[in-house]
Amino acid sequence: MNGSIRRRGKSSWELKYELPRHHVTGLRHTAYRTIKGLRKDAEKELRAILSAQDNGIVIDPSRITLGDFLDDWLKNTAPQSVKPKSLERYSGLVRNQIKPHIGTVQLQKLRPADVSAWLQTLIRDTNLSTRSIRHAHGVLRTALAYAAAIEIIPRNVATIIKPPTLESPEIEILTSDQVADAMAKLADHPSLYPIFCIAIGTGARRGEIAALRWSDIDLDARTMRIERSFEQTAGGIRVKTPKTKAGRRTVSLPDFAIVAIRDHRVKTLEIRMALGAGALPPDMWVFGDYEGKMPNPYSISDRWRDAVKNRNLPKVTFHALRHTHASALINAGLDVVAVSRRLGHASPTITLGTYSHLFKTDDSAAAAAMDAALDGSEK
Repeated sequence: MNGSIRRRGKSSWELKYELPRHHVTGLRHTAYRTIKGLRKDAEKELRAILSAQDNGIVIDPSRITLGDFLDDWLKNTAPQSVKPKSLERYSGLVRNQIKPHIGTVQLQKLRPADVSAWLQTLIRDTNLSTRSIRHAHGVLRTALAYAAAIEIIPRNVATIIKPPTLESPEIEILTSDQVADAMAKLADHPSLYPIFCIAIGTGARRGEIAALRWSDIDLDARTMRIERSFEQTAGGIRVKTPKTKAGRRTVSLPDFAIVAIRDHRVKTLEIRMALGAGALPPDMWVFGDYEGKMPNPYSISDRWRDAVKNRNLPKVTFHALRHTHASALINAGLDVVAVSRRLGHASPTITLGTYSHLFKTDDSAAAAAMDAALDGSEK
């Protein structure tokens, strides 16, 4: 796209530039705008217009509203870097929490005060949790970062106004007695018991357990390979790979998990043989139906909630089983790096941020270590 600047007065400049071809007629149109101020102001505005067109934004950036920009960003830019499930969440936050409040504000006129007032409205007049408000702010901040990068706006005002602070949630953890009690009460549950044993025994996430294939489990080697995960989207269940290299991992299986998985395999094979379906294919989903249909990760949470209600289990979420596993590792004396690797965290920093209160430290050991070091140096 080309454009030019012509002086129109002592402090007035005319911008001339071409608009993209009309989607029906295929014809181009020339547009004009008048900018008051210095030539550098006119040059800056022209750069913003041309940059916006290069990035697929047809509307004049000086007139585009925040709502229209967000719609364009969600349609043409965000899908390039955001996974489908996250994109659904982004779209919902834009539609329900951002556009109704500040969507009509012109993008280039959005000020820190507008962002501050918007956050206060969400806090005061909605039933949104602090976490949801922070997510909405994060979507706005990400979108405006793109607008600043392509020079439609001079700065990202969402980085200036901070969202409300999220208090660290209390992590739900089952005691060893509660785990033993839950195992006893779930022992005759044909589908949930092996899932429970894997969750408690490995710390795997719900989506990772749902996405297990029989080829991922080696009962002789007593290991389980985590290669993928499931997520539910508007378009159905989607298979996704771990976000980081650390998410793809092999974990050892405790005895009780091996017994539960082996029993589940035998029962699944018996039913398939009775139905004439044959042996278990290596690529068959471990917790799918007997014909090999992909399991829904939400069904695991549904079964857990039913069991909590009907079998008098502790009133915690299924994800609490992962926290319980992590707690057991820490209590057993495993260091933070080992715990992080088993959980599939991208970094031990994440593990510490989540479970730092569980790591017990004795500072007196540090003093003893220094005494020992000095004693050795004096000999």
